Amino acid sequence: MAPVISLDFIYRMCLFLWLSYSAVLLRCVTGASVNLPLSTVSCLEYDSQKCTGNDSNCNTIKDCDVEFGYADLDPEEVETHKCFILWHNTSTGAEVIMKGCWQSGRSDDCVEDERCVSHEANSDGENRYFCCCSGDLCNHEFIHDPKPKPLSTEHPFQDQGPNEDKKKNRSNVILTTVLYTLVPITAFTVIIISVYWMCRRYRYSQLTSVPNSEPSPLSPPSPVLGHRPIQLLEIKARGRFGAVWKAQMGHQQVAVKVFPLQDRQSWITEQEIYSIPQLRHENLLYFIGTERHGEGMDQELWLITEYHPRGSLCDYLKGNLLSWNDLCKISLSMAYGLAFLHEDLPATTLCIAKPAVAHRDFKSKNVLLKNDLSACVADFGLACKFEAGKSPGDTHGQVGTRRYMAPEVLEGAIQFQRDAFLRIDMYACGLVLWEIASRCTAQEGPVDEYMLPFEEEVGQAPTLEDMQEVVVVKRLRPVFRDSWLKHSGMQLLFETIEECWDHDSEARLSAGCVEERLSQLLRCNSYTAPLISLTPSPPKESSL
Repeated sequence: MAPVISLDFIYRMCLFLWLSYSAVLLRCVTGASVNLPLSTVSCLEYDSQKCTGNDSNCNTIKDCDVEFGYADLDPEEVETHKCFILWHNTSTGAEVIMKGCWQSGRSDDCVEDERCVSHEANSDGENRYFCCCSGDLCNHEFIHDPKPKPLSTEHPFQDQGPNEDKKKNRSNVILTTVLYTLVPITAFTVIIISVYWMCRRYRYSQLTSVPNSEPSPLSPPSPVLGHRPIQLLEIKARGRFGAVWKAQMGHQQVAVKVFPLQDRQSWITEQEIYSIPQLRHENLLYFIGTERHGEGMDQELWLITEYHPRGSLCDYLKGNLLSWNDLCKISLSMAYGLAFLHEDLPATTLCIAKPAVAHRDFKSKNVLLKNDLSACVADFGLACKFEAGKSPGDTHGQVGTRRYMAPEVLEGAIQFQRDAFLRIDMYACGLVLWEIASRCTAQEGPVDEYMLPFEEEVGQAPTLEDMQEVVVVKRLRPVFRDSWLKHSGMQLLFETIEECWDHDSEARLSAGCVEERLSQLLRCNSYTAPLISLTPSPPKESSL
């Protein structure tokens, strides 16, 4: 399956890129070196120290081509090259000392572009004068046009010359660069955040509009999902995915399993399993329909089923002992339901084929008892169907209740195949049969208080490591008392249980074989109460 990139990841990446770009930009603005284009000015070049007399080769033309960058000058100092003349006055007139190229960072220097003009009122003490200009060959002639300096109002010792202009120009450059660059980036970031927010809103709307059913073209019509007149009466149980309520629907009592919105996947999974064609069976919990109640994040998802006042097998065993007849009826009807769930059924003229379904959380809490003590299998929130030629989907191996996990589940060594998942159910079935046997009065002597499987070894709240140590490393299983084995029917049951929870998954019995074995208990007439009215199915294969 292709990896899924979340919106949170995209948002964080955009924010990271924005911050990184801003940092690089700030570095560039505050002093990173960048190259500027070339500027070309031609000037007359002359040096009096190298020339004597009227040598015509002394006056040459030079192209002032130099590449320079921010590392040399501040950005506002970068100007085109200029031409200059240095001369001094003698008794015979002005005498040129030097001509050539000149580089200046002052914006108010060398403004003339056709001739070189000096506005200095006084010379440098040696009767020398300097001027510069900005045009090609503009230093071919020069003019001395002195102008008086304006009176300054500044402190005489305060230098307010070009440095202040540089600072001011530099601040303007930085401000302009930041505005022209960060404003578009900020706008882009706002757009990204807006798109992210809208996507979150869309995902939330999808979350709150979960489809109520998954119709199949050849399957029986799903129950009507409009709101029924249902009144919740009392909570009967709380499980991993929600609470089970006793409720009144018209003149009928029903069970309502209420899922919070965050457990909607379990709610959807149960609907998908119940909508499988040909899944109706007297030993599977009868499904009535689904509803949604409330709005927003407070929305509740309801799963409505038949109500059984005796509750779960686990709760019943805590407060009741079983006769041999009760043991046979509960065990055999439970095996019927599990065998039917695991079975593949061919297509008929009215229905498409039924695939095999693995329960994946089989335990005494998920087996309900009817008024006549026959059992029905319930709670398909973790179930998985295996259709021919199709992948079982995004199936995680290590699911279920730790106490009932098979050795290969605890080890994380599951083969993601149909038979492997069905064998995991059979391991748990062996533990449930042990629970039933532990409360049967057919054994000699007093009956022990009800205990969960492995409760003696790991207590009531085992960790995954506890179960790995007991089941995988030590290969322990719940203990059979010696007094149980003195009953021939219990001995046959013990042999069946041992083959269900075998450490080697391939050696375990199938649900159909357990159904056949348990039907033999009905033929132990000398040890049983009057026969119960359950008709076993035809013999199935002995192992998966």
